[in-house]
Amino acid sequence: MTDATRVVRAYRQTIEATPDVVFPLLCPVREVEWLDGFAFTMIYSASGLIEAGAVFTTAASGEPDTIWVVTRHDPAGRVVQFTRFTPGSRTCVLTISVSACGGTQSFVDVRYEYTSIAPRGDAFLAAWTESTFLDAVVFWEQSMNHFLQTGKRLSRATG
Repeated sequence: MTDATRVVRAYRQTIEATPDVVFPLLCPVREVEWLDGFAFTMIYSASGLIEAGAVFTTAASGEPDTIWVVTRHDPAGRVVQFTRFTPGSRTCVLTISVSACGGTQSFVDVRYEYTSIAPRGDAFLAAWTESTFLDAVVFWEQSMNHFLQTGKRLSRATG
């Protein structure tokens, strides 16, 4: 038994497009198009897009780059799962599934499962409150809907 801290948070987004339109946007390459502030460095992808086994990194001020591995990419089932590792801090399993909701809408179910691996991870999780989480996933929901309506990114400053 261990005393590591684990925090799980989930949220259901409603996106104004069919699952066939929404699911391909859940790719780091495509995410740059619609989510203000998202940036990444692709380490490996045979296709250049999201796929099982793809590896990329993201950066955050004051900590080592987070390494992302696509551990599941199921277009038919419309599920993607990322396993993330921030050295000296935390791991995260992020699972996103897309399902139909009426004729022209989709539900996007987002689930984060963070586990601290060090005191820096404990501090991150202490600051990652329900409110902080909701701010992020609601902005993501607004951003995707805005992009699908206008073809443009929603600015975090005006969102």
